[in-house]
Amino acid sequence: MGRRAACAAVLVVLLTGCSSGAEDKDAKASASPSAAAKDSSVADSGRPLGGKGSDCELPVTFDIAEEWTAESVEAPLDQGPVTLACEVDAKPAGNIGFLRAWTGEPGDGDARSVLEAFVAAQGGVNEEKYGSFTTGGLTGAEVTYVYSNELLEESKQESALAVTTPLGPVVLHLGGLDTEEHKAMLPALELAKKTLRSGRAE
Repeated sequence: MGRRAACAAVLVVLLTGCSSGAEDKDAKASASPSAAAKDSSVADSGRPLGGKGSDCELPVTFDIAEEWTAESVEAPLDQGPVTLACEVDAKPAGNIGFLRAWTGEPGDGDARSVLEAFVAAQGGVNEEKYGSFTTGGLTGAEVTYVYSNELLEESKQESALAVTTPLGPVVLHLGGLDTEEHKAMLPALELAKKTLRSGRAE
């Protein structure tokens, strides 16, 4: 009887160990991020912008963030090689700032040179960090930098990206009331970059 009891005890320990191992494995699997999990760095899409019949007709199309509103600019402003064409307002979504689309005439400049000229024309810029990206068949340049307003004696982070198309270059610029607001709106810029496509509905 003693031997049988000992064997039974060993069997219970072995089964319990296997069960615990399986549970630990299942727990780890459930804690691992799913491949289909939402990317929190990209905002939820509201609707596409840039095509014929949209709030702003542009040489490109891209999605704007949920609840953001867009309107074309009636009194265009030039900055470097591009002109302000559209403002996408974050205020309805609870942030203070704009994603602005700037367009230019077709030329030989690549996206990096267009972006550099745009940033230089803004003035008061330092700590520029340039990079590149590809999306929707487009190769673009992007930059983050610190803009210093000497008059207001304040500095804040801003970002921009540029692509070139057969219809001319396009710059998307994200500002914001301050650096905190800017960072809160970065997922909207990531959404625009992710969905950016060359095109113009005829």
